Amino acid sequence: MSVRELVVLGTASQVPTRHRNHNGYLLRWDGEGILFDPGEGTQRQMLRAGVASHDLHRICVTHFHGDHSLGLAGVIQRINLDRVPHEISAHYPRSGQRFFDRLRYATAYRETVALTEAPVDADGVLAATKSYTLQARRLSHPVESYGYRLVEPDGRRMLPERLAAHGVGGPDVGRIQREGTLGDVTLDDVSEVRRGQRFAFVMDTRLCDGVYALAEGCDLLVIESTFLDEDVRLAVDHGHLTAGQAATVARDAGVRHLVLTHFSQRYSDPEEFERQARAAGFKGELTVAHDLLRVPVPKRR
Repeated sequence: MSVRELVVLGTASQVPTRHRNHNGYLLRWDGEGILFDPGEGTQRQMLRAGVASHDLHRICVTHFHGDHSLGLAGVIQRINLDRVPHEISAHYPRSGQRFFDRLRYATAYRETVALTEAPVDADGVLAATKSYTLQARRLSHPVESYGYRLVEPDGRRMLPERLAAHGVGGPDVGRIQREGTLGDVTLDDVSEVRRGQRFAFVMDTRLCDGVYALAEGCDLLVIESTFLDEDVRLAVDHGHLTAGQAATVARDAGVRHLVLTHFSQRYSDPEEFERQARAAGFKGELTVAHDLLRVPVPKRR
C-alpha cells in the first residue's frame, strides 16, 4: 500500500533550541523518500524518527545557509556507509556548487553509492517519474534559493453509475481504462478526471511570484514562518516570511493543509503562529510543526 506523508526532522531556523533541531524534512511518496534541507543533526533525527538511509532517493537543498545544509556531510557519508543499493539524486542551486563539494567531501570516507549531482539554475522541471514531476521555482533570499514542488499526474475516476448506464462491467472496466474505448463507449463517457496530488516545500524567502507558483492548489504546503507579524520588517530585511504572510499565500493559493515551520528562537509560544495564521483568513487544515511530527498528505478529493 502506498504511503504519502511528511516526516518532520527539525523545525528551528538559524539557531537550534532545546526542543527544535535544525531543519530536516522527509517526504515519503509511495516507494520513494525525498529529503529536504538536511541541517545539522539530521542523521540523528532520522534515527529518532525511524528513517533509514535506504529510504532516501533524492536530496533537495533550497539554499546553502548552514541550517539548511550542514547535515549533508553526515547524510552523504551515512548512505555510503550503509551501501544504499539504488541511485540517489541531489538537487541544489548551481551557484552553491562549491559548498556542495565541500560538504560532500568534508572528510575522508569510502564512496559506495551512486550519488548523482543535478544542480538547479532556473525554474522548471527537474525530474519526471510515473508517480510525480519534480519542479523548482526561484525564491527571494539574500543567497540564491529555490523552492520545490511535486505534482502527481492526473488520473481517471471510474463512475459506477455511468458504467452501468453504458453496460460496461467486469473485465471490460479494465479494458476501457487501458485502451480508452470499448466499442462506441469512450473513457470520458464512464469516468472523470481525478486530479493528481500536489506538494510544495518553500523555505527562506520574502513574498515573491515563486512562492505563489509553488503553493498553487497544493494538498500539502510546507512553508517557513520564521517571524510573527509584528516583526514583518525583520522578515523583509532578512528574506523571510511571517506567519500571517505564509497563511495568506496558502489562503489565496487554495492550499488544503498548511504546515508552518522554521521558527525563530526568539518566540516561546508556538500557538501564536497558529493564531496569526487563522487571523489571516486561512480556513484549511493547519499544523504548527514540531520535531518528529508525521503529517499525512491529504487524501484525494
